[in-house]
Amino acid sequence: MPKTNLKNSSSKTQKFEKSSASEAIARDLIDLEKGTDNIYETIVILTKRANQLASEEKEELGGRLSEFAPAIDSLEETFENREQIELSLSYEKKPKVTLRAIDEYLKGKVYFRKVEDSVE
Repeated sequence: MPKTNLKNSSSKTQKFEKSSASEAIARDLIDLEKGTDNIYETIVILTKRANQLASEEKEELGGRLSEFAPAIDSLEETFENREQIELSLSYEKKPKVTLRAIDEYLKGKVYFRKVEDSVE
């Protein structure tokens, strides 16, 4: 019986390693600090990139949801717009911005520079 449990857990581990940016996976800290040689600098870079992604996503969603805004606000007319709900749900299903930022960083798609380097 323990052999079956080990076999099942190893198949879950293999699936876990192949996952994309939409799922949380274990990351090697050494891989994350390769570009900066300092994990704390890397975390700052990832935080700033995640904030940029969140801001872009918020603006995009706000623009798309503004199409559904009624011309006149009235408390008597409360209804659910199916398209608006589907749009909101599609944004909820997107990968978290932190996971997307990490994925971009590991693929080398994030540009960053130190301020003191550019002052010289």
